[in-house]
Amino acid sequence: MKYLVGIDVGTSAVKTVLFDENLCKINSVTIEYPLYQPQNGWAEQNPEDWWNATLRSLEKVTQTVDRIDCIGLSGQMHGLVMLDSSGNVLRPAIIWCDQRTEKECAQITDSVGKEKLISITANPALTGFTASKIMWVKNNEPEIYGKCRSILLPKDYIRYKFTGIFASDVSDAGGMQLLDIKKRMFSDEILKLLDIDRELLPNVYESPEITGYVNLKGKFFGTPVVGGAGDNAAAAVGCGVVKESRAFTTIGTSGVVYAHTDKPIIDKKGRVHTFCCAVPGKWHVMGVTQSAGLSLKWFRDNFTPELSYKQMDGLAEKLPIGADNLLFLPYLMGERTPHLDPNARGAFIGISAIHTKAHFIRAILEGVAYSLRDCLEILKEMNVNVTDMCAVGGGSSPFWQKIIAGTFGIPIKSTINSEGAALGVAILAAVGIGLFRDVPSACDKIIQNTAPVFPENCQDYEKIYRIYTSIYPQLKDTCKKLAFMDK
Repeated sequence: MKYLVGIDVGTSAVKTVLFDENLCKINSVTIEYPLYQPQNGWAEQNPEDWWNATLRSLEKVTQTVDRIDCIGLSGQMHGLVMLDSSGNVLRPAIIWCDQRTEKECAQITDSVGKEKLISITANPALTGFTASKIMWVKNNEPEIYGKCRSILLPKDYIRYKFTGIFASDVSDAGGMQLLDIKKRMFSDEILKLLDIDRELLPNVYESPEITGYVNLKGKFFGTPVVGGAGDNAAAAVGCGVVKESRAFTTIGTSGVVYAHTDKPIIDKKGRVHTFCCAVPGKWHVMGVTQSAGLSLKWFRDNFTPELSYKQMDGLAEKLPIGADNLLFLPYLMGERTPHLDPNARGAFIGISAIHTKAHFIRAILEGVAYSLRDCLEILKEMNVNVTDMCAVGGGSSPFWQKIIAGTFGIPIKSTINSEGAALGVAILAAVGIGLFRDVPSACDKIIQNTAPVFPENCQDYEKIYRIYTSIYPQLKDTCKKLAFMDK
C-alpha cells in the first residue's frame, strides 16, 4: 500500500490529509493561524506560522503509518514571501486579499501597457497579484528589497522548507502576473520592463511533476514532492473539473466560479482571470469575489458570535427570497470580478425597522450568490460553455447551495469526498509517482458526485439580481471618496 499526503496552505489554516493509493482518506488534521491587518486594506501573515502548522499537522496525520510515498502542495495564491541569501524570511508575507498596491498597479500598467500586459499575463494589473506586491516593496521598503534573494508563493515556501528547492507550478505561478500564460513560463519581457531579476524567481513545473525530495531527517526523508497547484486549480482536480464544459463554484474566504478550458481564452477587459491549470497543457478561466465566506464570518464574529453557521442558515431559511427587500454588496475587501476596484466596499441597501439579524444573514447569503452570478455571466460572454457545475468549499452549505442554484439557473452537484484542494494535490502526487496515467483518467476513477440540487425560484432571484447589478455603479464614486478621505 502506498500513502499520499495533500497539504493545503489556506488563508485561515493548513489542512493536511493522508490518503491511501486509492485516494481514500485515512486521516485529516487542520491547524489554524492568524491574519494580521496593520492598516486598513492590508493583509499579512507570518510564513513561519504556515510552516509550524504544516509540520504539526503532518506529524499528527501520519502517526499510523511509517512512511509516505509522495506529497502534493496546494495554497492560497498571489502571496509574496521574500527570503534573504540564507533563506530567512525578510518581512511578513503580503497575501492575496491585501489592497495596498493601487499605485503599483498603475505603475505596472504604465511600464508594460495594458494591452500587452493582458496579452502576455492574461490579466490586468490587480492589487491582489504578486507583481504589484513586489513593486510595492521596491518602492516602499528598498532596504528589504535589496536584501531579497528569493521570491516564493505561500505553498512554495513550504516546499522550500521541505526540500531546499526554489520551485513553483504553472497554475500558482500564473497568479504572480509575471508568467507568459500561453507559453507557461516566466516572461522575460515583463520582467525586463518591471526591472525584476529572473534569478529571484523559482523554477516552474507542471503540476504533477516531481520538483524535489524532502531533506528533513526522519520518516519523511526522501519523499518526493510534486509541483502541486494554486488552491483553485487544486480544488478543480479535487472535484473532477479537468475537462471542457466542466466548472465549479466555491465559497471559501473568497468566492470563485472556475471553468476548465482546453485553450487559453482571455477576457480583453480583464474582468476574469485566465491561468494555466493543473492539467498539463490546459488552462482555466475564473471569476473571483473577494469576500464570500469572509462576509458571513465577519457578520457572525462581530454581531452573532453565539450562532453556528448551521443556526444562521436556519434563521435565513425561514425568510422569503429577497430578505424583505434587503440587499448586500459583499465588497468588504475591495472587489475583483467584475469591477476590478480595490476601493469598493460592502453595503446593506434597503435597511428598515422591520429587519432583524435573520434578514441580514439572508441578505449576505444572497449577495454572495449574486456576486458569483456576476462571474458566471462574464464566462458566458466569453463563450465558455458550462453544462456541468459543482459546488466545493466548506462555506457552501446545503441552503447556500440551493440559493446559488436558483441564482445561476443550473443544477449544482457536490463531490462525495469533501477534501477539496488537499484531494486535488494528492491526485497530482499519485500521477507524479505513476499510480495513474494522467490527471483526467485519475479523476474519472476517483471522483464521485452527489445528486444535483436543481434550481428553484429562478425568476424571483433574477428580478433581485437585476436590482443588485444596478447598485454598485451608483456607489463607486462614493467608495473612492471614502477610501481617500484620510489621505
